[in-house]
Amino acid sequence: MLEFLNLDNVLFLDIETVPAYAGYEQMPDNFKKLWSKKAEFIHKKPEDTPATLYSRSGIFAEFGKIICISTGVLKSTEKKKKFVIKSFYGDDEKKVLTEFAQLLNLNFNKKENLLCSHNGKEFDYPFLSRRMMIHGVKLPLLLDLAGKKPWEVSLIDTMELWKFGDYKNYTSLELLAAIFNIPTPKDDIEGSDIARVYYEEKNMERIVNYCQKDVMAVARLLLRYQGKEMFKDEDMMIS
Repeated sequence: MLEFLNLDNVLFLDIETVPAYAGYEQMPDNFKKLWSKKAEFIHKKPEDTPATLYSRSGIFAEFGKIICISTGVLKSTEKKKKFVIKSFYGDDEKKVLTEFAQLLNLNFNKKENLLCSHNGKEFDYPFLSRRMMIHGVKLPLLLDLAGKKPWEVSLIDTMELWKFGDYKNYTSLELLAAIFNIPTPKDDIEGSDIARVYYEEKNMERIVNYCQKDVMAVARLLLRYQGKEMFKDEDMMIS
């Protein structure tokens, strides 16, 4: 598959998510009750409570929200490849999702088009789809998986490719970047910092920059999987 994969047809993406509310106390009472039930399944320490575990709610589509979606495409020229990045971000999640869906509907609606993310099949793709459904945003063709056969699903996952069938294995993007000598996307903040930067620092620019670095790392990783040369930082363009 990798040998014949045309990366010009691939849209690379990464999302950043946070808890839907700044803190446990800000949750409506009905959601506090529902989160308490969820927390029973994820607590590990005796001192864990729904309130102390609330910072983890951002990884669940029912209790979190998307604040940034960064995308990237490789544009081939005669001499080199350019990597063009476009990000959708803000406090209005429905607007972010709607604009992203419009991009897919306009430019990535053909059979040969593919989405690529790291751990996308476990996180990014289902999270995006669930939040779109919650907001009444029609699923774009690439994310509308109902009734599709496995070979009709146009989703690539760089972590799944690295597993080689080993279902118990998890390898982070940061580790793979180190192995393949790719510039680390974690040189400023990490995923666990996103909620704090969003709610306390209110620094969306920092989050967008982090998300874009992840997208660049995913694209470079897939190029390395193919045995191809990576694009350089100066070949990156913001759309």
